[in-house]
Order: sequence, then structure tokens, then C-alpha cells
Amino acid sequence: MTDTYKTIASPSEETLFKEKNSKFFGYAYPVTLEEEIKSHLEILRKQHYGAVHYCYAFQIGTDKIQFRANDDGEPSNTAGAPIYGQIQSFGVTNILVVVVRYFGGIKLGVGGLISAYRTSAQMALEASEIIEKTINIDYSISFDYKNMNKVMRVIKEKNLEIISQKMELGCEIVISTRKKNAEIVFDIFNSIFEIKIKLIE
Repeated sequence: MTDTYKTIASPSEETLFKEKNSKFFGYAYPVTLEEEIKSHLEILRKQHYGAVHYCYAFQIGTDKIQFRANDDGEPSNTAGAPIYGQIQSFGVTNILVVVVRYFGGIKLGVGGLISAYRTSAQMALEASEIIEKTINIDYSISFDYKNMNKVMRVIKEKNLEIISQKMELGCEIVISTRKKNAEIVFDIFNSIFEIKIKLIE
């Protein structure tokens, strides 16, 4: 079972590809929510207010994949699809790739457009630092204060990440573990008397 995925560490440097006087500026951004995509596009529209097309593709998720390719007025499947193709060929997710085009007065034709958008997306991805992350599962653990040592011992032994904790009369800790260890971690806590564990969706 794989519990890692590839994404980019931070937004890429701007890249520029020129074809018959048309300019294609490429950008890649790490994203985890669809709302983030809108704000990146709005910033680029302000930055490149003289451009004619803001074509993009994104993919979010690891198990349930969410993706979209947008041609933004270019002929169907000549922009968004080749950009998305590069996201797939680099094997990355949680990513948005945008190509901003300034028209240079000469039509490129369907083949020319596909090639230009593909190349521009490839350049943006090559300019990005691609990193590997683990797919994590989060659990909430509830227990009485007197069981604190038991809980902390497991967290330490299993090297679990604590995301948040509330320590009052009743304690609650949210932990994160790699997907491949999730079942074992769940079973350990589940078997300890007076401790409740539940999955956070």
C-alpha cells in the first residue's frame, strides 16, 4: 500500500515560452482546496491584465482525486488538457498549473497550441521543487486525565504527530499517523480501557 504522494514545495518561478510572437507564461502552485485556485487566478489576471487566455489545470487529493482542465476560450482541449497531461506525467497532485497567453497576432493552429501549452506547463513543473509527502490519517483520542501517561507512551513509541490538544478534566488529543500505520495505531488505542479513538474525516 502506498502512503506517499508527490507535490511541489512552493510556487514555481515564472517561466516564459515564446511561439510565433505569442508569449506563454507558466506558473505552478501547491493547492489543497478549490477556493485557493480562484485567488491564484485573480492575482494572475491583475498581474497580466493585457493577456487573452488564462488556461489552467489542477488536481487535488490522493484517494479521491478532484481535477479540472480549463481552456479559457482556446479551442476545445488545446490548453487545459495538455496542461493536465503534464501534471499526470510528472505524477504530482495538490497542484495548480496556469499558463497565461499573450496573443502575438499569428494563429498557431490546434497542434501548435497543444504543443505550446504542453511545453509551458512542463517548464513550470521543471522550475518547481517536487517533494514527496506522506498520506496521513488523523484521529481524535478522548480520555480522562488519569490515563494521560498511557496515551503519551503510545504517541512516543509510535512517533505520532500531535496536531492539537485540549487538557482539562476530559482530555482530547488529535494525532496524525502515516496511512500504512493507521490501523495498528487505531487498534492500540482502541484496546486501552477508558480511551476513545475516532477517525477524523
